[in-house]
This record gives sequence, C-alpha cells and structure tokens, in this order.
Amino acid sequence: MEKTLIFGHKNPDTDTITSAVVYAYLKNQIGSNAEPVRLGEINEETQFALNYFKTDVPRLVEKVAPEADNVILVDHNERQQSADDIEDVRIAEVIDHHRISNFETSEPLYFRAEPVGCTATILLKLFKENQVEVPKDIAGLMLSAIISDSLLFKSPTCTEEDIAAAEELAKIAEVDAQAYGLDMLKAGADISEKTVEQLISLDAKVFEMGDHRVEIAQVNAIDPAEVLSLKSDIEEMLDLAIVEKNLSLFVLAVTDILNNDSTVIVRGAHASIVEKAFDLSLDNNTALLKGVVSRKKQIVPVLTDTFKNQ
Repeated sequence: MEKTLIFGHKNPDTDTITSAVVYAYLKNQIGSNAEPVRLGEINEETQFALNYFKTDVPRLVEKVAPEADNVILVDHNERQQSADDIEDVRIAEVIDHHRISNFETSEPLYFRAEPVGCTATILLKLFKENQVEVPKDIAGLMLSAIISDSLLFKSPTCTEEDIAAAEELAKIAEVDAQAYGLDMLKAGADISEKTVEQLISLDAKVFEMGDHRVEIAQVNAIDPAEVLSLKSDIEEMLDLAIVEKNLSLFVLAVTDILNNDSTVIVRGAHASIVEKAFDLSLDNNTALLKGVVSRKKQIVPVLTDTFKNQ
C-alpha cells in the first residue's frame, strides 16, 4: 500500500508534532499506511510531552515529493507554511483550526477545519467517528497539544469544546491537566540555552496579508525581561530575516504565560501598521499588548484587516 506522509507547518509547535503522530496512528488503525514526519526542529515543550508519553520524535524531512505522492496536512493550510515542494504532491486531506488562506488544489479532498483552539480537539472527534479507542499515550499527546495552544486554557482561542476534550483526554492519560500542563509550559519557556536565531524561529509563521508578507513569531516566557534583554541582537536578526524573505513586517511577540500579556518587538518598513492596528505608539520598536496571548486570534486578524484597509 502506498505511503502517505502526515505533517504540520514549518517551525513546528506541540500541536503540529503531536497531531501528525496522532492522526497517523488513527489512519493506520483504519487501514491506511501513514507516517508522521516533521518539517523542522522541535522545541523543549514538545520534547517534554514526547518524553513524558514515551513517543519517538517524527523524522525530519527536507522534501516530501521524493517520498510520497499523497500527503495530509495537519495544523496548517497556508502553502508558505508547508513543505517547500508542496506543489509537487497531492494533498489528500487537511485537518486544521486556522484561517484558510492561499490554498487551492486541482482535485477534491477531505478538508476538516473547525473554529476550535487546537487540532487535537478535532482529532478526538475523528477517533469517535471512526470508533477507534484512544490509547493512553495518544490521549496524552492530544492533551499536550490543547494545553499548548490554549496556554493552559487561558487563551481566547480556547473553546468549551477544547476544555471538554482536555478533561476527557486527561482521564484517559491519567494525568492532572493543570499540574502536567504547567510543567510542560515551563519546559517550553526555558530559553537559557537558546540562541537569538532560535528564539525568533522556534514558533514563527509567514502570512500573506494582501500584497504583503508578514512574519509573526512568538516566544512564551515566564520572565519576559530575560528575552527583552536581548533586544538589540533580536532586532538585528529580524532585520536580516526581513531582507532574506522580502517581508513587509516582522513581529516578535514575547508572551508572559503567567500574566497573559505580550510585549512585541516590531521591525520592517510597515511597522506603523502595528501602531494603527492596536491603537498605540511603539517605544523604541516595542509595545505592551495587554491581554494578548494568541497570534491566531488576537494578532493575525487585526493586522490582516489593517493592511487591507490602509
């Protein structure tokens, strides 16, 4: 049987990695030949989850076309966030919870996109629809994804469906969601051994906003001052990325996971868009966004609308 590769976006986060693993397990249980792979290096938070639930890291692939004709995308659909040669393969399915943008196919496909906080919440429904039991380790991985994407249920992206799914999965995984989740988030917030280049690329996505390419990266921190102390070096790296990727704007959001705020460092020719979008003035290229923790719901839509209406 021909193999299908399942993967999430570049610069993978916990939802991307675990969703690939979880959906590959489900597909194999119902008769497919699927393999989870990744398009980038995993972060400490994801490694913590994989270690805790004794799961191997999916192998890294540079190109997908040499290995499979068919692929399944999880946790993304925008082409610039996917494999570099995504145009050379057939996208058979998409399981996602983000906006749909810059995406089209030449053939029909199974496309499942729901307005929930995490891909794992959708995957739990798929297990039930296919009448497949969720094993303990798989439940733990899905729980980890929901905790990650919802910042332990504090993000505005978190829905009642996500909370209900997390409660169900925590029972199967036999863990306390709050205690486990805090330990996992703390593992991901440890930047002590990170280079500046790693900080701005670990959780970064490029978005098409009209005629503009905008990169938005996010770093979760227990002490944002630790990241902000590297501001001059960070700005230098952001400027390099802007030139290399032909970006109109680069926004790095340093998110305080304890106080649920984000400090943004903004670079690019269209930095004033951030001021207009959030009705504030940048002070030395930075600003505090009170109550902002979600790139998907609180940053991307606001910037997209502002670019559209400028």
